[in-house]
Amino acid sequence: MTTPRLRENKYLPKGWRWKNGAIRYRVPAGMEKLWDGKKEFTLGKTETEAYKVWSERLQLNKDAYFVSELLDRYLYEVVPTKAYSTQQCNRTSIRKLRSVFGDTPITSLKPMHIYKYMDEASGKNGATTTNHDFEVISHAYSKAVRWGLIERHPFKGNIEKIPTKPRTRYVEDWEIDELLNLKPKIKSRAVVLAKLYVQLKLMTGLSRIDILKIKLSDLKEDGIHSQRQKTKNTTGKRIIIEWDDDLRFLIKEIKNLNPHRIGNVHLFVTRQGKPYYNPETMRCNAFDSLWQRFMDRVMELTKVTDRFHEHDLRAKVASDSDTLEEASERLSHSSTAITQRVYRRKPVKVQPLQRKKAE
Repeated sequence: MTTPRLRENKYLPKGWRWKNGAIRYRVPAGMEKLWDGKKEFTLGKTETEAYKVWSERLQLNKDAYFVSELLDRYLYEVVPTKAYSTQQCNRTSIRKLRSVFGDTPITSLKPMHIYKYMDEASGKNGATTTNHDFEVISHAYSKAVRWGLIERHPFKGNIEKIPTKPRTRYVEDWEIDELLNLKPKIKSRAVVLAKLYVQLKLMTGLSRIDILKIKLSDLKEDGIHSQRQKTKNTTGKRIIIEWDDDLRFLIKEIKNLNPHRIGNVHLFVTRQGKPYYNPETMRCNAFDSLWQRFMDRVMELTKVTDRFHEHDLRAKVASDSDTLEEASERLSHSSTAITQRVYRRKPVKVQPLQRKKAE
């Protein structure tokens, strides 16, 4: 009977495991010479470092003839350059893709093979996850063209993603009022912080990570300076949220929340003065837990009956903006298409059509 892998090792390659703060590789019998004669080799303290060492040790073959070899090169050279959460998602996709297409020559993969995979995978894993798998295999083949492994992409532009339905939840103004008027029986710093966060979110339209990343040095004379984490390595777009009296007062309220800030620290911090996100992984587990507890109280102590996500507040900002262009600028989107499809959720008001009467 095979022992199930521990949760922290679930998405690591076979033979890898976390141990004493580092990723270690259990060397197969007979392969010890490649790993300094060791039965267990320390690859690194981070996944990115581990994949780099793994690639160098095995002298990764640059000439990929099979999909498995292409995915290996993509895994070692491309995936580590992405955001942490995207890396985890990509590695999961690669593991699934390798099990299906691994032995296929890279020149033999056709659109019909991809469609068959998507049809079967979507029923098991859902449309969104399957679309992520397709994005990985498609990008890997784009890299294969760049690396000179194939002359042209065999299915780029020939595959349609599985349609997914965006959320439609629109947070009403009265629900925000209920949330901000929440008064728990026992005074809670977490509730105060969450309410201040909601107000800042509705004023700025910034994403969760972009708000939690704000440092005191970002509060400049002309406004709050921000660069979207999501597009930091692509468009690099920056915005300045200009001051008005309400925004200045709100920032002052947030800064007055304990603990006292010393030096160039984050605007939102825990009781211990630490940020609400992990700077290495960009995950916001501490804040997510705070938000879930806050919403539990909202559902229990207010008239709000339909729970909403933190991300729905960003959609409210887009929906309440006067124009689509203004909404897109406020959310720092590169085009208005994503703003319209995903974030503009308020019902459109139309006038009744007046039928012309026959003379």
